[in-house]
Amino acid sequence: MKKGKGILSLILTIVLIGLLGFTTAVGFGKGHTGSAQNIKLGLDLAGGVSITYKVKDDNPTDSEMNDTIYKLQKRVEQYSTEASVYQEGKDRINIEIPGVSNANEILDELGQPGSLYFISQTDSKGKANYKLVSSTGDAAKDYKLSKSLEEMQKDGSIVLTGTDVKSAKAQTTENPTTKAKENIVSLTFTKAGTKKFADATKKAYKARESIGIYYDGAFVSVPNVQNEITDGSAQISGNMTFEEADGLASTIRIGGLKLELEELRSQVVGAQLGEQAVHTSLVAGAIGLAVVFLFMLWVYYLPGLASGLALLIYTGLVMVILNAFDITLTLPGIAGIILSIGMAVDANVIIFARVKEEMTAGRGVKNSLKTGFHKAMSAIVDGNVTTLIAAAVLWFKGSGTVKGFAQTLAIGIIVSMFTALVITRMIVYAFYGVGIRNEKFYYRPWKKERKTIDFLAKKKYFFTFSIAVMVIGLGIMGFHASKGDGAFAYGLDFQGGTATNVTFNEDYSINDIDAKIVPVVEKTTGDHNVQTQKVAGTKQIIIKTVTLSLKQREALNKAMVDNFKVDESKITAENISSTVSSEMRQDAVIAVIIAAICMLLYIWFRFKDIRFATSAVLALLHDVIIVIIFYGVVRISVGNTFIATVLTIVGYSINATIVIFDRIREELRGRKKAADLDMLVNKSITQTLTRSIYTSLTTFVMVAILFILGVSSIKEFAAPLMVGVAWGAYSSVCITGALWYVMKMKIGAKAQPAKQTGGKKKKK
Repeated sequence: MKKGKGILSLILTIVLIGLLGFTTAVGFGKGHTGSAQNIKLGLDLAGGVSITYKVKDDNPTDSEMNDTIYKLQKRVEQYSTEASVYQEGKDRINIEIPGVSNANEILDELGQPGSLYFISQTDSKGKANYKLVSSTGDAAKDYKLSKSLEEMQKDGSIVLTGTDVKSAKAQTTENPTTKAKENIVSLTFTKAGTKKFADATKKAYKARESIGIYYDGAFVSVPNVQNEITDGSAQISGNMTFEEADGLASTIRIGGLKLELEELRSQVVGAQLGEQAVHTSLVAGAIGLAVVFLFMLWVYYLPGLASGLALLIYTGLVMVILNAFDITLTLPGIAGIILSIGMAVDANVIIFARVKEEMTAGRGVKNSLKTGFHKAMSAIVDGNVTTLIAAAVLWFKGSGTVKGFAQTLAIGIIVSMFTALVITRMIVYAFYGVGIRNEKFYYRPWKKERKTIDFLAKKKYFFTFSIAVMVIGLGIMGFHASKGDGAFAYGLDFQGGTATNVTFNEDYSINDIDAKIVPVVEKTTGDHNVQTQKVAGTKQIIIKTVTLSLKQREALNKAMVDNFKVDESKITAENISSTVSSEMRQDAVIAVIIAAICMLLYIWFRFKDIRFATSAVLALLHDVIIVIIFYGVVRISVGNTFIATVLTIVGYSINATIVIFDRIREELRGRKKAADLDMLVNKSITQTLTRSIYTSLTTFVMVAILFILGVSSIKEFAAPLMVGVAWGAYSSVCITGALWYVMKMKIGAKAQPAKQTGGKKKKK
C-alpha cells in the first residue's frame, strides 16, 4: 500500500470509529436514531407488557394447557423472540412481551384467542349452514350462520378447526393471468388437516360452494373453492390490502388454540434483573474490551493496535445493527455477543500468530503479513462457518431465548469475520504504507524456539482425567437425587415457582428493589435467583421465586410486614409454570442435535476425513456434558441462562478445535513420510498453543469481569460460562488432537505403517 493510501486508510479508520462512537453514544436527531439507548431490551433487562388470560373451558387438562401455551409462544414471537408464555394457577396463562409498553395495542393486534372453524356451505343433506343476509361492503361479515355450532359439529358440517392449521401468513404474489400484484393468505395444514381439507374441497368444488372461516362469533372470510386441494396448502385471495391479509392470517393463527381464552388483566411490568444488572453488564463489557485492547497491544505491538481499533469498530457495528434490525437484547443475547467478541479476538490472534511465525523464519514484514493473512484464512473461515451453522439451526429450530441467542451470535460472527479479514488487514497495511516498516514494531522475537510438547504421550492421562471428572460429577448428582433434592437445582424458568404480588406503601425504584427488597426475599426463601417486576403506575411488585410451601409463604408475608409495614391482606400468591415449556426444551435439544450433525457434515466436507468431524463433535459433547455436570454439582440454578450457556460452549468449543485441525491438515499436505504421525499432531498442537491460550484468556477475562461486577443472577450466568471456556481450552489442546490420532491409527491402521520409536528406524 502506498503512503497516500495508507494515510487515507488511517483517516477513514479514525472517522469510522468516531462516527460509530457518536452514533452509539448519542445518535442522530430528536429520537437519537442509532444510539445504544434505543436498542430494544428484553423483559429481564428493561421490562415490558404482561397479559394474563383465563381459560373459558372448565377443568382444562394438562395437555390442553401445554398445547395452548406452546402455540401462544409461537404467536407472540412475532413481537419479540424473547417473549415468554407460562401457566399461572390452574386455568390462567400469562404472556410477557419485552420491549413494549402499550398493553392495549398488543391486545388489539394479538386478538382475542378463541375457537376457529372451517364450515362447509351445506351439510350432507344439502341444507345451508350459512347464508348471505346483507350487503354492507364487508363480504365476510355479511354472512350469518343458519344453524348452531353444536348442531353443525354433530352433522359434520365443521370440516376443520383451528388446530388443523399448521401455519398462516400473509404474502404478496403475482397473479399468473393478469400479472398484477395481489395480497393473499397462505395456509398449510397438519397431516390430519390435509386429509380433512382434501375431502372438504372435493365436495365444495364439485358443488361450486364456499368454505366459511368462522371465528369468535363472526365470519372472517368466506372463500370460494376453485379446485380440489390435496397437498396440504391453500391460498385465500381477494381484494385485500397487505394489512388486511396479515390481520386475517393472524386471526387464523390465534384461532388454532385448543382452549378458548378471555383477558383477565394486562399491565406494564419493570425489568426482572433491574437497572443494576444492565449497568454492571455494560461496565464489565467496557472494562473487558479495554483489557483485551491492552493485551493485544502488549503481545502483538502494532498489529495488536490494529486489532484493537478493529475491535472498537466491531463493537460499534454490532450496536448499530442491533438497533437497525430492532433486535431484542436479553441476558442470553449478551452471551452471544461475548462469544462473538472472543471469536473476533481469536481471528486476530490466528492471523498475528501466523505473521510472527513467518517473521521468526526470517521473512520480511510485508511478505510475513501477506502470508500470515493467507494461511490464517482457512482456519478463520472454517471455525466461524461451523459456529454460524449452529446459529442458523438454533434460529430456525429454537424458540424464545434460543432464537435471541442465535440472532446476536450470528450477527457477531459475521461482523467479527468482516472486521478481522477486512478492517484489521486494512489498518495493518496502512501502518506499513505510511512508513512504519521496522520489524520491532510488528513482533516480539522469541528468545528460543519452542520445543514440541509431546501431548500424545499423555493422552491416556487426559482421557482418564476427563472420564473421572464426568463419573465423579454424575455420582454427586446421583447422590443429590437420592436425597430427594434432584440432580439439578431447577429455577423457576424450568420448574415453575411462586409469584407473590405485594402492594407496598411507597413507590420503590428498581434499584431500591434490588438493594432493599430482594435481600429480604433471598434470606427468607433461600432462593438466590429471585426475579422481581414492578407494575407500572402502581406500588405493586411481583416477586417470583421457586415454589414456596405454605410455611414459606407465611414466612415471606411476615417478612414483608415486619420489614416494610405492608398490609398483609394486599399480598397474593399464585403458583406459576415454567417459562421454558417442555416443547421449548425439546426444540432446544433438537436444535443442538441438528446443529451438531450439520457441523459434522461440514467438517467432513472441508477436511475430507470423517475422523476429523467425529472427534470434533465428540469433544464438543464432552465440553457440554462437563458444563451441565458443573450445574448439578455446584447447584447453580438451572434457568433461562442455562440454555444460553450451553449454546455458548457449543459455539466456542468447536471454533477452538477447528484451529488445531486446520494446522494438522496443513502439516499433512506437506508430509512426505507416512511415519511419525504422532510427531506431526504434537507439532500442530504446540504451534497453535499460543492461540489457544490467548483466545481462551481474553474470553475468560471478559466473563470473569462480568462475574466480579455482576449481581447474583449475573454471577450464576457467568460462573458456568467461565468453567466452559476454561474446559473448552483444555479439551481443544489435550483431547481433540489425541482423539483424532487414536481414530486415525485404529480405523486407518492398515493404511499406516508400524509406529517408529523416537522417530528412528530400528536396526535389522
